[in-house]
Amino acid sequence: MTQANTGKAHKSFLSRPTVRRLIPFTLITAIALIFIFENRSSVEIRLLIPMVTMPLWGALLIAWALGILACAFTVHRRSNRHARQQG
Repeated sequence: MTQANTGKAHKSFLSRPTVRRLIPFTLITAIALIFIFENRSSVEIRLLIPMVTMPLWGALLIAWALGILACAFTVHRRSNRHARQQG
């Protein structure tokens, strides 16, 4: 008995587009988090008018999270725009 070929070739795990996009994101995130948590000293930060004293890692973590949110929002809007143009 022979197996019928379904027409789909087996793709390796690293050749999938989602995995190829997630690998650089994971590496950059790991490096950023190491950098953030290694900076533990307190700093004074001016938030428009008030002066706030907080750990540097907290300020860096907030900036990193805002960057991730901005990136996710941009990617989401771009995918919606492309879907509207095609459909």
